[in-house]
Amino acid sequence: MNKFMDWLSCVLAPATKKVFSLPYIAAVSSAMQKILPFILTGSVIYIYNVFRAFIPALPNFDVIINYTFRFLALIVAFVVAAQLMEKLDLQKYLVNAGLTAILVFMIFIVPSYDETGATIMFTYARFGPAAMFVAIVAGIMVGFIYHMYSKLHFLENNDTLPDFVSEWFNNIFPILASVAISAVLVFKAGIDIYQVIIDAFMPIQNFLLSLPGMLTLSFVQVFFFSLGISPWVWGAIRNPVFATALAANIAAVAAGQNPEYIVTYETMFAIGLITMGGQGAPLPLNLLMCRSKSKRLKTMGRICIGPSIFNISEPLMYGTPVVFNPMLMVPMWINALLGPVMVWAAMSLGFLKIPAMSLQVSQIPAPISTVIVTQDMRGLLWFVVLLVVYLVIWYPFFKVYEKEEIEKEAAAA
Repeated sequence: MNKFMDWLSCVLAPATKKVFSLPYIAAVSSAMQKILPFILTGSVIYIYNVFRAFIPALPNFDVIINYTFRFLALIVAFVVAAQLMEKLDLQKYLVNAGLTAILVFMIFIVPSYDETGATIMFTYARFGPAAMFVAIVAGIMVGFIYHMYSKLHFLENNDTLPDFVSEWFNNIFPILASVAISAVLVFKAGIDIYQVIIDAFMPIQNFLLSLPGMLTLSFVQVFFFSLGISPWVWGAIRNPVFATALAANIAAVAAGQNPEYIVTYETMFAIGLITMGGQGAPLPLNLLMCRSKSKRLKTMGRICIGPSIFNISEPLMYGTPVVFNPMLMVPMWINALLGPVMVWAAMSLGFLKIPAMSLQVSQIPAPISTVIVTQDMRGLLWFVVLLVVYLVIWYPFFKVYEKEEIEKEAAAA
């Protein structure tokens, strides 16, 4: 066990952090966090619509959803390119690269023109969450072109031209290259870039939307969180898939059908069943700590219980600590597999409704969030069932760790 822990702390964790700090990966991960306010804005309207279902006289604000959640891809294209410029220390290109990425994205989604060329038409669905992979590719492509151009150092340290003129020229060439390459591929070569990218990412998406994919995603996030690597870094992979699945569920409900996809942000995070208190379901551990015979663990438990109720687990993870603590890492890993299996079974068998509304506010305490997001009072029962299951898993590991802490305190006294 000691050799394994040494390998985790000295080899795997540093290597993983290094990978996620690479500019292109870090830019996409950061972009997924930057777009969260737009998703939350749509979430507010979805919550409002819960009350509107009981009070039909309330005004309809769905137009806000149409221009936030359903235009996510357009926003992502800008943010990915801008974040990439920031990560590559090319802030002078930040805004223009983002705007160029929007132009490239609008070419990628293949607009059509009337016979006179005076009217341009876009397919509305291609601006939505399903196109986030396309937007990411557009942002990365533009960022790469700007990055390559910056290495030419054209007109740098040129005293004969004003700075603003140099800046104009240094933006013209990457803009021209980005738009020209995109236009040639789409309008001359006749390639539907949107469909090509969607088809390329479809195997990944189909896997992540399956039970094995759900288990993989849950375990990987918890495993690396137990090594001190925040689950936020996985947003670049999971969020486009989550958004696509949720959009399909929303469309199904609007068409009078049942939602199909279980693996969404709402299921994984917002309902608070898989992430009860945070990744790896640490809330039951926190409850055990509050009644611990160890003074240190009891104190930490009472300090962390507030954040844990609101699914903020960092104080508990780093304060107990759970991170790099083999006695507490193992039950977290078990929870990361058992929780998704139970939730998947409950939803697929019809014992709990599949979420079909956007509510990406994981800080709402469960089971309140469970009922709101699923629109199903049975969420209360499943919260209790999973709480008991998680307590059973945490208990033996916690008691061993508690015994060690009590012995340390006795020796110190």
